[in-house]
Amino acid sequence: MSAKQKRILTFIFRWSLTLGVAMIILIPLYWVFISSITPRGELFSTPINFFPENFTFQNYVDLFVELDVATMAWNTLIITVCSLLLTIILGTAAAYAFARFELFQSVSWAFRLLLFSALIPPVITARPLYDFMKSFDLVDTYAGLIILYTSLLLPFSVLILYNFVKQIPASLEEAAQIDGANFGTILFKIYFPLMKPAIATVSIINFIQSLNEFFTPLFFTYKIKLLSVGITTVPRESNFEVPWDLISAMGWFIILPIILFVLFFEKNIMEGITQGGVKQ
Repeated sequence: MSAKQKRILTFIFRWSLTLGVAMIILIPLYWVFISSITPRGELFSTPINFFPENFTFQNYVDLFVELDVATMAWNTLIITVCSLLLTIILGTAAAYAFARFELFQSVSWAFRLLLFSALIPPVITARPLYDFMKSFDLVDTYAGLIILYTSLLLPFSVLILYNFVKQIPASLEEAAQIDGANFGTILFKIYFPLMKPAIATVSIINFIQSLNEFFTPLFFTYKIKLLSVGITTVPRESNFEVPWDLISAMGWFIILPIILFVLFFEKNIMEGITQGGVKQ
């Protein structure tokens, strides 16, 4: 087999694999969207219609009228944005401390314990954590949810940011200190600009995780409803009939912001994971 034939076969195999994976990912998304704009009477028609003949957006209207999705979306936006900002600030500061003072044994153990905390299933700590939050009147509050979400997002964020901080030469920090810069100036004016790819990567992953988080808002709230829990409140006409049209509309309402967010920042995903900071 010639070198040209090998290149052609490699090209065909690579694109076939790419298209196969893309179909596996995109077909369920397409089916959820189609189900969300299909009248309930046509959902299980035979043969299967891959595009509805009488599509409708009434399902989305019903979500806003019957479930008050606008309020759920607003609550989710507040919790997600505040958690992301707090995670980035605390995560960058922690990553800097762990990277620059890792020679101290106490700092090294603190880093290990932080990463180990991400391995503990939330259901194990739910009850004691609920009692702890209740003692401070933080159950079913925005502040309580922001604290809980931030604690869930921090371990992975610190790990990504830590690896990135390690690549930034300490000479930049030393030069800034000679010029009289304090810790806040170094963190926000030196490290944050250099860590934009890593911060973008962490933001994407944390944004997706925040929207998909189900156990925390389910267990710690009963008045503040988020989108992830709201999908379970879709009304049913009976115990034996599932309103797949409304559930699909609710699912797509949750998926769409994730798709837009990832498309906006997708160039930074691999760059933030694999690229170093700057070369000395």
